[in-house]
Amino acid sequence: MAGRKDGGIFAFGDAGFYGSTGSLRLNAPIVGMQATPSGHGYWLVASDGGIFAFGDAQFYGSTGGAPIGQNVVGMVATADGHGYWLVGDRGAVFPFGNASSLGTQSVPSNSPVVGLAPTPDGGGYWLSTEDGGVFTYGNAQFRGSMGGKPLNQPMVGIGATSDGGGYWQVASDGGIFTFGNAIYDGSMGGSPLNSPMAALADI
Repeated sequence: MAGRKDGGIFAFGDAGFYGSTGSLRLNAPIVGMQATPSGHGYWLVASDGGIFAFGDAQFYGSTGGAPIGQNVVGMVATADGHGYWLVGDRGAVFPFGNASSLGTQSVPSNSPVVGLAPTPDGGGYWLSTEDGGVFTYGNAQFRGSMGGKPLNQPMVGIGATSDGGGYWQVASDGGIFTFGNAIYDGSMGGSPLNSPMAALADI
């Protein structure tokens, strides 16, 4: 499954197509996509926090139309799909549905936030910044980061291991950085890319 900034959706293999915003006039570009646990639906999120639900994805709220003072850079669903978090580039996290509310946070960093990864029970999360910093909230444990270390390219995402014992950070050149019990299985760092990396997913 792949998506465009206008919300156009392209389904491959056994992924189902359940709709898109490709034909709609959007107030802000699409910046993230999240599948439901069943795989029979998905959410799209726009940079203003607008949420678009398709298939068996349920709408639990959004920041679309609200003056939040920052751009939303992504979303992550809870394990059962009955809620989700939106994360802004200045560190604010907006929970909806059964997503744990840990308060609106302000990351003390000169670098924008690029992604969020929740703990397995949803009781915490890690935020990654563009300069490689990692910030923990709730029951998320700090396992290390690339903050303060030289990077060839900025970070664009973070993903946690299934047991929450570690995480990966990914840079726009495809470089992968592992912490805790996250396993390094290779990367595209140093390889020519047609366009920068935008996200990371663990399977």
